[in-house]
Amino acid sequence: MILFNKGSSRQVGGLALSTIAWILCITSMGLPQWRVWYLEEPVISYPSMAFVGVWKACIYHHDNFSNIRMCYQYSYHDSFIPLDIRVSQHLMLTTSLLWLVGKIATVYALRNVYMGRQEESVTYNAFGFSAILNIIASSFVFLAVLCNYFSIINKEGIDFPPSFHIPLYPHIQQVGIAMVVAFLAAILFLCSGVIFISYTFPLKIQVLPNI
Repeated sequence: MILFNKGSSRQVGGLALSTIAWILCITSMGLPQWRVWYLEEPVISYPSMAFVGVWKACIYHHDNFSNIRMCYQYSYHDSFIPLDIRVSQHLMLTTSLLWLVGKIATVYALRNVYMGRQEESVTYNAFGFSAILNIIASSFVFLAVLCNYFSIINKEGIDFPPSFHIPLYPHIQQVGIAMVVAFLAAILFLCSGVIFISYTFPLKIQVLPNI
């Protein structure tokens, strides 16, 4: 029977935080509300509101009887997608890959700890590697948020296809809930990285015979 301290419980919490961060990251990518566009004077057949996301845009038509929502998925062949959205797409996808590799490293390190293995350097390196990946993932998500935020405060427009019936520039442009979700994911990725890098190997391991 192997007994060791419970210092690694924080790293288990770090793994949980990074998993939640990844879920929030994926959720934000699927949401179109990165930028909320309000049009000044909507007319017949023209939308009054649009949500511009990383992978799709949704248009809302409001009239006296109903609200109609139409969404359009982006593809790599769409030439109208601005540089900031393309950069955000690659940053968010790379973040998912970093999280997957970091999770494998974390699980391997936790396995060493809970099995009582004395491979201190290997365990340290695994936690440290995972910490670096999570911190990089945090910076990537934060950069994606910044790219969209600066586009909003600079009032940059998007040259959508004519079939979208969206003007180049909206009357009002605001931050959407998806950016808030992504920002929260960046914070959780950073917190998990700090937790992993703060791991201290158990100083004393006591081996007791099985009864």
